[in-house]
Amino acid sequence: IRMLEKLGYHADIAVNGREALESLRKGDYHLVLMDVQMPEMDGYQTTRAIRSGDAGERYRDIAIVAMTANAMKGDREKCLAAGMNAYLSKPIRREELREILHLQLSAETARRSPQTAEK
Repeated sequence: IRMLEKLGYHADIAVNGREALESLRKGDYHLVLMDVQMPEMDGYQTTRAIRSGDAGERYRDIAIVAMTANAMKGDREKCLAAGMNAYLSKPIRREELREILHLQLSAETARRSPQTAEK
């Protein structure tokens, strides 16, 4: 959280996937940093639930960034296959986080903006 705050972002914490879904249903969010290993409902299950609309239709396409201590071969691919947009392995470096947030939030803004026709 401190690293996010130092980068100028506000963050809420959910201790498990079910709490994350509930927070999304009640709040207004632009990006999800998803811990892959959570109790009750892991990050893969939570991501699939978000993508299927369980957190509300407006979040089906929200940017989801995996944050995991798993750095084994195939972990990144597993995260992306579950529907996550990007992958960060712990320990997370501030510059790497800044870059991923910028890229994903820019893409999120583009997804939510109405299409404009060229003249």
